[in-house]
Amino acid sequence: MKYIDENVEVTGKKVLVRAGLNVPLHEERIVDDFRIKNAIDTLKFLHTQGAQTIVIAHIGRRGNESLRHVSELLSEHVPVVFGEEHLEKMKDGDIVLLENLRRDPRETNNDESFARELADLAEIFVQDAFEVCHREHASIVGVAKHLPSYGGLLLKREITALSMAFKPRHPALFILGGGKVITKEPLAQKFEGIYDAVFIGGILQNEILSARGLEIGKSAVEDGAVPFSVLSSPKVVEVEDVIIEDEKGGTANISIHDVAPTDTIVDMGEATTRALIDTLHMYKTIVWNGPLGWYERGYDASTVTLLHAVAKSNAKTIVGGGDTVAVIQKEGLEDDLSFVSTGGGAMLQFLQEGTLPGIEALG
Repeated sequence: MKYIDENVEVTGKKVLVRAGLNVPLHEERIVDDFRIKNAIDTLKFLHTQGAQTIVIAHIGRRGNESLRHVSELLSEHVPVVFGEEHLEKMKDGDIVLLENLRRDPRETNNDESFARELADLAEIFVQDAFEVCHREHASIVGVAKHLPSYGGLLLKREITALSMAFKPRHPALFILGGGKVITKEPLAQKFEGIYDAVFIGGILQNEILSARGLEIGKSAVEDGAVPFSVLSSPKVVEVEDVIIEDEKGGTANISIHDVAPTDTIVDMGEATTRALIDTLHMYKTIVWNGPLGWYERGYDASTVTLLHAVAKSNAKTIVGGGDTVAVIQKEGLEDDLSFVSTGGGAMLQFLQEGTLPGIEALG
């Protein structure tokens, strides 16, 4: 695979860029611009090289959201205009952002006719949307069949940084939280074999506690099957205490042995979090994906506390996952970490498989 900054002539050429601009909106206002900021470098590069850049992206799940507000924010950094009506008048250095790809159902269906229509807009294709490179959509795997294709500058950073996770400087710590147990169980197995310590939070930790015969009450679980290698490994850090929410909505920090049938585990306990923090000085590499507690319900205390400690460590730090990144942004820690990935599921799949469909399509 080649990248767009590697002796590729783009001056005067129409370049189609699949960007990752899927940012959260609240009442049509952007509440987190992390992915927008990470998309800028590739667009600036093409602008300065005199390319005629056509940007395609999606926002939201339902297909009815608009990228117009994203265009307004992007225009503060690069000279971008919004809407297909600008395509016919493009000049060298211009950037046009088109409307949400998912307004056309052919995008997520990986429809060949839609891929061809997108490809017909340009002479070169640049894949820069790492966050969705695990999806087999028309703009991810379809377009690359029809045009000379390259990775963008963000994709280059993501692959370079995440590839380092496979050969970490030791001692190394792997932290895994959040949901998506079916995806994370194999990761826990894989990195238990590579890393010196593995700390597990979120729903997978609930399942580990249950598999060890401990009461977890009404706590969230998914498949309930934890690999023996994870349960028996001395590398998997044991949890001492948890935060629970009782049936009346009250919370308490209690031992893992004191959880009642009516309790719900919502976060890691203070002693467990502090014990892990006390070991951070040992590690030369820390890789983390997913919050430790029930983030959607506001239980982020252990995640916030541990993130601040990781940010202060001397380790190479690679962190990702949508909710984890939201905490990083809220706490202003982005510049204190070695690398923050734009991918959630894409980061997990890349760490498991070492590649993604959108990356393979560029080969």
